[in-house]
Amino acid sequence: METRELLCINCPLGCALTVTMEQGKVVKVEGNTCPKGESYGEKEVTNPTRIVTSSVKVLGGNIPVVSVKTASDIPKEKIGACMAALKTVAVKAPVAIGDVILKDICGTGADVVATRNVAVKI
Repeated sequence: METRELLCINCPLGCALTVTMEQGKVVKVEGNTCPKGESYGEKEVTNPTRIVTSSVKVLGGNIPVVSVKTASDIPKEKIGACMAALKTVAVKAPVAIGDVILKDICGTGADVVATRNVAVKI
């Protein structure tokens, strides 16, 4: 049997989890005070994912960059490729919160969306 110690990040409680695995499968999650902790622990050891936040260049905007994030979580192992892809992106102002900046980043199925408004430079 293999055990992994994790800190749950699903809610502000930050429960210390112990996930027990046998032959690559989760058999027990302990330490959680809510059901979210159990599902988080299982997912984190079998298929970890993250929301990616970053910024991209804005051409002709009143600020030089706009903050962005993935609209849904992506596989943790694709974060580096996603960050590299975002370095090559530049958008034209104006930009509105929720605008899709990049569709299906790195084949993850997640779009990258703007999280801030950027007006045209006057």
